[in-house]
Amino acid sequence: MTQHLAAPSTGTSDAAPGHRTGWWQDAVIYQVYPRSFADGNGDGMGDLAGVRDRLPYLKNLGVDAVWLSPFYASPQADAGYDVSDYRAIDPMFGTLLDADALIRDAHDLGLRIIVDLVPNHSSDQHEWFKRALTEGPGSALRERYHFRPGKGTDGELPPNDWESIFGGPAWTRTTDPDGTPGDWYLHLFAPEQPDFNWEHPAVADEFRSILRFWLDMGVDGFRVDVAHGLVKAEGLPDLGAHDQLKLLGNDVMPFFDQDGVHEIYRSWRTILDEYPGDRIAVAEAWTPTVERTANYVRHDEMHQAFNFQYLSTDWDAAELRKVIDVSLDAMRPVGAPTTWVLSNHDVTRHATRFANEPGLGTQIRTAGDREMGLRRARAASLLMLALPGSAYVYQGEELGLPDVTDLPDEARQDPSFFRADGQDGFRDGCRVPIPWTRDGSSYGFGDGGSWLPQPDSWGELSIEAQTGRAGSTLELYRAALAARRVHPGLGAGTAVEWLDTPEGLLAFARPGFVCTVNTTGRPVRIPVRGQVLLFSSPVVTDGAEIELPADTTVWWTV
Repeated sequence: MTQHLAAPSTGTSDAAPGHRTGWWQDAVIYQVYPRSFADGNGDGMGDLAGVRDRLPYLKNLGVDAVWLSPFYASPQADAGYDVSDYRAIDPMFGTLLDADALIRDAHDLGLRIIVDLVPNHSSDQHEWFKRALTEGPGSALRERYHFRPGKGTDGELPPNDWESIFGGPAWTRTTDPDGTPGDWYLHLFAPEQPDFNWEHPAVADEFRSILRFWLDMGVDGFRVDVAHGLVKAEGLPDLGAHDQLKLLGNDVMPFFDQDGVHEIYRSWRTILDEYPGDRIAVAEAWTPTVERTANYVRHDEMHQAFNFQYLSTDWDAAELRKVIDVSLDAMRPVGAPTTWVLSNHDVTRHATRFANEPGLGTQIRTAGDREMGLRRARAASLLMLALPGSAYVYQGEELGLPDVTDLPDEARQDPSFFRADGQDGFRDGCRVPIPWTRDGSSYGFGDGGSWLPQPDSWGELSIEAQTGRAGSTLELYRAALAARRVHPGLGAGTAVEWLDTPEGLLAFARPGFVCTVNTTGRPVRIPVRGQVLLFSSPVVTDGAEIELPADTTVWWTV
């Protein structure tokens, strides 16, 4: 078992009565997508050795923790979210010894490690599922998944009308060992990702064991994939609608956000609390409302939940203020920190989302106005980092990286791109390996090229090119994260005090601190709020007023 970090208590003066404390209340957590971060062995694919080598960069950046997307043994039908062995590292990423060394080095640097956990489904190459197919009808292992007879005269129709998130029916028919058509199995995602049946005690027992395995390895927490999906409505009832993907987020579905999931997470919390150092669980929970998201972070369940409502909000002052208020109000009663995120491995990078017209969603095919997108992205990042709670940074956003929207079809690897009637399948654009140096076959990613092609412009956006360059996006992030560590008005907390502003602007106060944001496309004159601490675009004060440039955020000390 690796050494573990102590857990300092944190909190600010605006904490509510009964407010929980811990490192995770105001942590800045950096998401590493391992195959695209750094390649340690020169095979063109990122790996754990590459992440380990680059940990000093993350320490210097100023983040508190590193969240690693899946690195488990997997056939890679969905980029590792189809796990065949939860206690093994996929050879493309390294070995368990590499994972152990990474955790130890991170702790030596004062960084915490959060790993992805995928409990909703396994790979179809998981030993349980393979045996369930081989043993045929009546196999006890089939009870650990959702096997059902089909409808129709000969069972030729799916058991219900549920649709896969990746398109098409959420059911695939099996072939029995004698070669005849058999039962169907449920997969809310790809057919290679059969859903576990969490009503079966062996499934719950297995995942409690998996938690302990990684906690004993020294990890500081888990990001729980599809945390809202583990429990299905009794009887697996028909939904009675088509295009079900469009309904997600509007109501509780028979396969998502069922109340039974909370019993699972209460049992996990008892395990987490047995370990020293404030080990945490983070919910990836798509729910109809922020209030329902708060159910996942009650005092005896998880510690944080992703704020997808904030991520999907357009660059608009009124909409941003509304989602900030709703988010803070929802989390305050349960004593959990509000989280803020702008990009991740599943959505178009915010430097490109904000470069396009509003209302296009979180997967966008067009590059848009690059200059405007970067300007807004920098402003949005300062706004996010000024809000009370915990913030997530997706690798490369500190460089202002845009999505790569012109990848040729033959280069794409997102599985949903290849599924008819599925999602757009353009997640590859945010997964292109990040640039470390100005030159080289993969801009410092590794010696063996890059598994996805990188744009010619990557060199000037690289860490090497931006380090020490006044005004660069990288130096802006470094300065903002440094300020969060020392300024008493930044970090944990539960509230902001809104200040009066013209339409299209936001201004809020926290102890000794003010943040002003201009979301309009034009400069606006506003009163000086104090001493300028940081800005996303250059500003010049003129007596008692300042001209706030278009799409700009300014931090003030007061």
